Amino acid sequence: MCDELTAAETSAWLSRMALSRRDFARLGAGAAAIAGLPGCKAAPTIGSNAVAVALTLSDTVSIPTPDGEADALFVRPRGGRHPAVILWPDIAGLRDAYRQMGTRLAEAGYAVLVVNQYYRSARAPVMQTIGEYFQPEAQARMKPMIAAITPAGIASDAAAFVAWLDARAEVDTARKVGTAGYCMTGPYTLRTAAAAPARVGAACSFHGANMVNDTPDSPHRLIPQIEAAMLIAIAQNDDEKQPNAKAVLRETADGAHKKAEIEVYPAQHGWCTPDHPVYDSVQAERAWGRLLATLSAAL
Repeated sequence: MCDELTAAETSAWLSRMALSRRDFARLGAGAAAIAGLPGCKAAPTIGSNAVAVALTLSDTVSIPTPDGEADALFVRPRGGRHPAVILWPDIAGLRDAYRQMGTRLAEAGYAVLVVNQYYRSARAPVMQTIGEYFQPEAQARMKPMIAAITPAGIASDAAAFVAWLDARAEVDTARKVGTAGYCMTGPYTLRTAAAAPARVGAACSFHGANMVNDTPDSPHRLIPQIEAAMLIAIAQNDDEKQPNAKAVLRETADGAHKKAEIEVYPAQHGWCTPDHPVYDSVQAERAWGRLLATLSAAL
């Protein structure tokens, strides 16, 4: 999951690849840097700029929430009304990698809101790449930003985002809303679905952090409250650290008679994000295909 332990695991992986985390951060962890690493694949290019402009419209928007104005990227197909999706970025926040992912999803026919989960502390981008997070000083800078995001705050943000989307002419309000989250925001998808159960039809978590814990507000305890179809894709190293989590998620979903696809992928935590050092193009594309299938069936 997204913590110092995972950062240490990634640093060990980088060491095996003969590249220090400081070198990785300095390179920027972009597609070109990743392409040069042994055993790594280049980040996928989701169309040319000209194609993206032709197919989609995008704006930086401001959304009122109980805790202030949240900045976000709103990207959608040109013309028509479309089902909406709230995209929650990983621990490094809204940046080019998630702009790319949001645009790709919009090109598939969705009105996508890529949010800045750190708006209480700073406007996006708080980091240019995930590579910055592997610096101890960056982790120290991020700690108060992360602490400012509470379960109650996530729920109120989600309700505000759904309401904002429902007021947009580009959104087909006859269709359900979807949500996808990565790393620290994987569990935010369940909180989003619980915050607006009548509107959220799909909740998709990829290498989600701390989906199951012993606290009263553990994300898995929300499953009985939600009406969304769930897609929970677990990283193999997260499963190794918490092997019972998948069973708890399965038992909770089955006990509440909720639809849930729960799978451990043969990939490391962070495998879906194109600027991550452990990005796995094969498994990322498989996860992306399951995301599209889940949204298509549920929205």
